[in-house]
Amino acid sequence: MTVLKGIKIVEFAGIGPGPFCGMLLADLGADVIVVDRPGDVPPTAITRRGKRSIALDLKSPESIETVLRLIESTDALIEGMRPGVMERLGLGPDVCLARNPRLIYGRMTGWGQDGPLAQAAGHDNNYIALSGALWYASEAGQPPVAPPTLVGDLGGGALYLAVGILAGILNARSSGQGQVVDAAVVDGSAHLMNIMLDLASGGLGSEKRGTSLLDGPHWYSTYRCADGRDITIGALEPKFYRLLLEKLSLENDARFVSQNKSVQWPEQKQQLASLFATRSRDEWCALLEGSDACFAPVLAPSEAACHPHIAARDIYNQDDGLLQANPAPRFSNAPAATTRPIPAVGEHTEQVLAEITKAAR
Repeated sequence: MTVLKGIKIVEFAGIGPGPFCGMLLADLGADVIVVDRPGDVPPTAITRRGKRSIALDLKSPESIETVLRLIESTDALIEGMRPGVMERLGLGPDVCLARNPRLIYGRMTGWGQDGPLAQAAGHDNNYIALSGALWYASEAGQPPVAPPTLVGDLGGGALYLAVGILAGILNARSSGQGQVVDAAVVDGSAHLMNIMLDLASGGLGSEKRGTSLLDGPHWYSTYRCADGRDITIGALEPKFYRLLLEKLSLENDARFVSQNKSVQWPEQKQQLASLFATRSRDEWCALLEGSDACFAPVLAPSEAACHPHIAARDIYNQDDGLLQANPAPRFSNAPAATTRPIPAVGEHTEQVLAEITKAAR
């Protein structure tokens, strides 16, 4: 039995972190029903996997009543509209909680439900820029560049919404009371910064870009190889740093005796860059991969899927004609859900309507 078997979620179709949160919950076994607009072509496909689709025109009073009947037997709701839109549709928290007092009403936005920017448009890079989470994502003297959507929409948004929904469901089961979960990317991405703030408070970090413990050192960086491909090293602990130097035949090189003098990092990084540029990525893999030198090649997703470690753990698959990452995390006593195919818009409308009718009897 999957860990979320018996949990029912209603998700209002959208883009970005809301659908990703729904996919994560479906991957863990929840029954996620997406309320699509009739005739829509979904902007993404993988985040729809494992879900059922019902097509409803939310401008229709009859469709609004159908949604309200649907949530009467629902554990949680996911919506990612601009603040106030759900209320104008007649599906705001007050209305929905009146129909189902145990409902967890999950709201996903970039800026949050209130505050001066609540009604402004924005995207992942804007949210993490304002929260401080983008600050360290660059070399010294360069503008920050973060992996698109990963830090904000997904890390600071979708995952925090998922945790909030699951915590809310647990609370509702003991208290009998539902509530609203206000998940904002600015909140979550700022919360993710606590590890960097902790380093700074302990004297190991700095707001001067390129000089903190995790964005400045020569031993924690990405390097270009002779073949134009890239590798990473992350030998933070002294014993791992010593091993890295031994592997690179630099253990007796006076230039690398000091590991943590930040004034030396730029020159040390330049010297390592010159060294790594002398061999191909595969040659460095042969020397360093699998050791405690804290090394990994930088792989494209299609390459990653074929890497022996990734393949042994069955992390990727080809399904519905798409390269997809399999559900995570793993549970010792419960399998991941066997994901249903990616649904067409409205594919399960009749099935879901029949279930609502049966529940009302």
